[in-house]
Amino acid sequence: MNRLIIVLLSSLSAYTVNAQKNNVSFQYHIHKTTSPIKIDGIADEQAWKEAQVATNFYMVLPMDTSAARVRTDVSMTYDRDNVYLLAVCYNPADTRLMVESLRRDFSFVKNDNFLVFIDPFEDETTGFAFGTNAYGAQWDGTMYEGSKVDLNWDNKWNSEVKNYNDKWVLEMAIPFKTIRYKKDASEWRINFSRNDLKTTEKSSWTPIPRQFPTAALAYTGTLVWDEAPPAPRSNISVIPYVLGGLSKNYLTGSKTVFDKNIGGDVKVSIGPSLNLDLTFRPDFSQVEVDKQVTNLSRFELFFPERRQFFLENGDLFANFGYADIRPFFSRRIGLGVPINFGARLSGKLNKNTRIGVMDMQTAKMDETGLPTQNFAVLSLQRKVFKRSNIGVLYIDKASLNYHPNPNGNIDSGKQIYSAYNRNLGVEYNLASSNNIWTGKAMVLKSFQPGAGNDDWIQAAHLQYSSKRWLIMGQFQHVGKDYTAEVGYVPRRGYFKLNPSVIYYFFPKGGNILTHGPQFNSTLYFNNSFGKTDYTNILSYLFTFRSKSTFNLIAQNDYVQLLRPFDPTNLGKDSLAEGSKHEWNTLGVDYVSAPQHLLTYGASFRYGGYYANGHLLTASGDIGYRFQPYVNITLSASYNHLRLPQPWGHQNFLLVGPRIDVTFTNTLFFTTYVQYNDQQDNLNINARFQWRYKPASDLFLVYTDNYYPGPFAVKTRAFVLKFNYWWNL
Repeated sequence: MNRLIIVLLSSLSAYTVNAQKNNVSFQYHIHKTTSPIKIDGIADEQAWKEAQVATNFYMVLPMDTSAARVRTDVSMTYDRDNVYLLAVCYNPADTRLMVESLRRDFSFVKNDNFLVFIDPFEDETTGFAFGTNAYGAQWDGTMYEGSKVDLNWDNKWNSEVKNYNDKWVLEMAIPFKTIRYKKDASEWRINFSRNDLKTTEKSSWTPIPRQFPTAALAYTGTLVWDEAPPAPRSNISVIPYVLGGLSKNYLTGSKTVFDKNIGGDVKVSIGPSLNLDLTFRPDFSQVEVDKQVTNLSRFELFFPERRQFFLENGDLFANFGYADIRPFFSRRIGLGVPINFGARLSGKLNKNTRIGVMDMQTAKMDETGLPTQNFAVLSLQRKVFKRSNIGVLYIDKASLNYHPNPNGNIDSGKQIYSAYNRNLGVEYNLASSNNIWTGKAMVLKSFQPGAGNDDWIQAAHLQYSSKRWLIMGQFQHVGKDYTAEVGYVPRRGYFKLNPSVIYYFFPKGGNILTHGPQFNSTLYFNNSFGKTDYTNILSYLFTFRSKSTFNLIAQNDYVQLLRPFDPTNLGKDSLAEGSKHEWNTLGVDYVSAPQHLLTYGASFRYGGYYANGHLLTASGDIGYRFQPYVNITLSASYNHLRLPQPWGHQNFLLVGPRIDVTFTNTLFFTTYVQYNDQQDNLNINARFQWRYKPASDLFLVYTDNYYPGPFAVKTRAFVLKFNYWWNL
C-alpha cells in the first residue's frame, strides 16, 4: 500500500508538470515614483493619482460564484528603498467596523482586514504576507507550503490606517531590506485579500475556489515591474537585550534569586535570499505560558513551540513529517536548561532550492548530570514538477565530552544520557497546480547506540479537495526501535490507517450556507497486524451564513492496552496490560458568529470510558470585546469520570480567564489566569509590552503559581527585559 501511494503521488505530479499558471491574465503594472510618500492613511500624493488601481474583487466566501459586494481598490508604487501599497476598503452603509483588538498578528477570521500576499520567486510555494485590520494593527509573516503563513516572523515595515464614514484607508511601506527576492526579476506573483466581517464576505483580487484560502499562491496574479527592483543591498541587524529579574521557590524555601543576563541576536543577509541568524545566550522569558489541558491520554501531550528564534523559517525544520511523527521538535532544545549559543542559515539557494541549517548548544547541568549537548539540523528542499518538492532532513544530537560511570550515576541519583541520537529522512510533498491534489510520502531512520533493527518509519497520505468533496487516506508505520530524542513521536511499534471523507451540500437559500456528513476512522495495528486501537467518528456539520457552526458527533472507540494505564492520570492503580475496552460517545459542538461583540462556543461529550466507566466532558469559551482596546475571554472545561474502584468518581475542572488590553497598536497588556484541578495548580501570568520602535520592545512579565487549597504560593517570578533592533 505504501508503494502504491508513492507511485500515485509521482504520477499526479508528472500529470501537472506542464499545467499553465492560474490567473495569468491578472496583472498589476507597478511604476516607480519620484515624489515622496508619507505613510499617514491619507491618499493625497501624486503617485497614487498616477498608479494603476486593482479593483473589481471576486467573492471567495460565502460563495465563489460572483463578484464581491464590498468594494476594495488597491494601488502600488515604489522607490529606491520601499514598496508602497494603498488599499481603500469601502464600508456598506449603516455598518460598524469589527476588530478583535490592536494586537499584532491578529486572528484573520475575527477582524475586518486587508492582506497582501507576495511571491517574489514565482515558485507558488513560498513568500511574504503583510496587512492590517481596520484599526491599524499589523499582521505579517513568511509563507510556506503554498498557502500557510508563519506569523512568528517579525520585521521592520510601516503602516497607517485612517477611518472615514464610508471607508477605511490603509497605507503601507515595505522596505526592500525586509524581504528576499530574485535579482533582476521583472515579475513577481501577488494577490490582495479583504475580509469584511460586517457582511461575512471574504474577497480576493483574483478568483479563488472557496475551498482554498485567499493566501493560496497557486491562484495569485502577476506584479509586473517597469524596471527590475533595486539590487538587494547588505543588511545586518543587531538585536541585543538586557534582562533583570527576581524569582523565588517557596516549595524549597530557597532565597530570592536575582537573575541578570545580557545576550542578543544578529541577522545577516547573505545574497538576495539567504539569512544568517546568530544568537548568544538567548532568553525567552517574555514568551506566553502554555495553555493547559486536562490530560486523560495514554501518551505525551503536544505543546507548540513559542520561542521566536526557533519559529522564524521553522517550516524547513518542523514541518517534516506529520503531527504525530515529528523527527524535529525544537522544544526538546533548551527547555529547562540554558542555551549557550546557536546559529541558523535559512532561505533560498536559488528559485528551486531551499536550505535550512541550525546548530544549537546547551549548557552543562552538574546537579542533574546533564552534559553539554549539541543539536545540529540540516534541511534541504528541492522543487520538482509544478509545485511539488523533495525534502531531506538530518538531525544530530550529541553529548559532548560525556563519559558517564553507570554505577556512579545510579548511586548519585543522576540520569544517564545517550552519547548521540541521529535521524535521517526523505519526504516527497505533492501539490498539484490547482491545489486539488496534495499529499506526502516519507521515510525516516534513526541511529543510536544499542538500537534494534526495527528503527524505520514509512508514512504517506493523499488528499483530494474539491468544492463538495474532501477525501483523504493516510498510512503510517513506526518501528518499535525508532527513537527521536529531538522529536515528537509519542507512539512506536505500530501500523496506522486513517481514511476520512467529507461531503458538502450547498442550499440555494435560507440561513444554512453548507451542511454535510463527515467520517473519520483511525485504526492501529501491532507489527503482526493485530488490531490494538480504533476510533470511528461520524459527524454532521452545519455552517450558517452568519459563519456560526453546529456539529453533531457519534464516536466509537476500542483500545487494547499495550501497557498498564491509569485512566485518571493521578497515579492511582492501573488497568492491566492486554485488557480490552470499547465504548460509544455522543456529542455536540457550537461556535457562534465571529462578527459579534459577544462570541461563544460550547462542546459536550457523553459516553463510555475505560473499565465500563462513563465520561462526561463539557467545555466552552465566552468572549467580549470593547473594541478595539479590550478583549476578555473565559475558557473552561469540566470532566466527570465514573469508574469502578479504586478510582471511583473523579471531577476535573480547568478554568482560564484572559484579559487582553491594547492601549495602542504598540502598547499591550495581557493577564492570563489558569486553574487546573488535575494538577492542583493556579497559574497567573501578566505581561506588559511596549513596542517603542519597530521590532524593539520593553517587557515586564510577572508569573505566580499557587496551591488552590489551602491557598499558598509555590513559585513567583518578575522579569524586566529590554531589546533593541539596530540596523547597521
